[in-house]
Amino acid sequence: MKTILTIVITLFTVCMSFSQETVGERVVKNAKDKTYQRGEQKSDETVDGALNKVEEGIKGIFKKKDKKKKQESAAENQETKDSGIQNSSSENSSTKSIKKNSKFDFEPGQKQLGLDDFSTTNVGDFPLGWNTNSSAEIVTFDENNQKWLSITKDGFFLPEFIKDLPENCTIEFDVFTRYVSNNILNYSFYINAVENSKKDLDNKYIQNGFNFNWRPVVGSASYFVYENGEEVSKNEGLKVNAFLTNNPENPIIARVSIWRQKSRLRVYVNEDKILDLPQAFDPKLKYNSFKFGAEYMNYSNGREQDDEFMVANVRYAVAGEDTRSKLITEGRFVTNGILFDVNSDSIKPESGTVLKEIASILQENPTVKVKIIGHTDSDGDANSNLVLSKKRAIAVKTALSTFYGIDGSRIETDGKGESQPLNKNANATEKATNRRVEFIKL
Repeated sequence: MKTILTIVITLFTVCMSFSQETVGERVVKNAKDKTYQRGEQKSDETVDGALNKVEEGIKGIFKKKDKKKKQESAAENQETKDSGIQNSSSENSSTKSIKKNSKFDFEPGQKQLGLDDFSTTNVGDFPLGWNTNSSAEIVTFDENNQKWLSITKDGFFLPEFIKDLPENCTIEFDVFTRYVSNNILNYSFYINAVENSKKDLDNKYIQNGFNFNWRPVVGSASYFVYENGEEVSKNEGLKVNAFLTNNPENPIIARVSIWRQKSRLRVYVNEDKILDLPQAFDPKLKYNSFKFGAEYMNYSNGREQDDEFMVANVRYAVAGEDTRSKLITEGRFVTNGILFDVNSDSIKPESGTVLKEIASILQENPTVKVKIIGHTDSDGDANSNLVLSKKRAIAVKTALSTFYGIDGSRIETDGKGESQPLNKNANATEKATNRRVEFIKL
């Protein structure tokens, strides 16, 4: 009888352990799936960082007895972090396809101002809405329906729907290059502040603006920033392997993403951030022109030759404001993007995007200290809301310290409850606006 009782107790313990682990795995999976569905798949690093708290909480409830497994998991997580590629935990293999370069923080503008995929232009024609001082035509290749603007002569090519660039905007396009001759190739794009963008077509040297050049033959790139005709910044030693090709049978197709946020400019090729210039644009100037440039030169015989440079899927959109500008330059940043469970200081996973951006700002500015202030709406008791707002500020500080390595001594916290509303709390929209987190530069 004693033996039977021992067996029963053992089986019960095993079942409970299995059940607990299964529940824990399911909670992690459901939380990650929910976040993925909400659009966070753009940045699995952001997803992973935001969900760390969820996973840690679950692990605290459903502790695993196998210490070796914990150590292996920690080592795997550290290796993943160091590589800059985030994978999901082994408990949720269905999300392993979500991956991202840690430097790829690009967020496409949501309000589209213009898009040209050349779908309405016939093959062999020059597209409407573009201007040039040279010639080009629409082509397709490899039995693919995608249309490309094929540029085979020196000149500038201006999509006229990209104009009057707002302070916060994005420009994206695909480029195709195939090195087919002994040319020194120089492709480029320009963002200019000019009196007349059409007159700018013949002007290689810009008065005010930004010029980015790349050479697919050697996989190098350079940039130049001009103000009042003077070169104020440049770098001619950029290596961009995504452009590297010298084989006509191995063409390069890359996605270029440009992100302007006031004076700040970031440029990405595929998922590599290759430029991040905080002072690329003069805030006093009106940037109103964007154009592509192509230069083909054969240095062996001095004759210009044709080659292949193509662009497609040109997208232009309004983007969000730069939190770095708000916090570092203006000294204050307020966000409704850090979300909490109802009547709780538990941070929701979808808050990861904002938390990562704030952490990046603090990492890039190691001497800056901030105060985090929580605010609530007017629902419930005023004293309870005050306590809750303080707890939420502490939760944000904990997230920044624990998951992003920000020194806690750089962060102060406070809460104002419902005492500083931005409106009358008259409806759900107004209440959501009042539920906010404020960052003050100290």
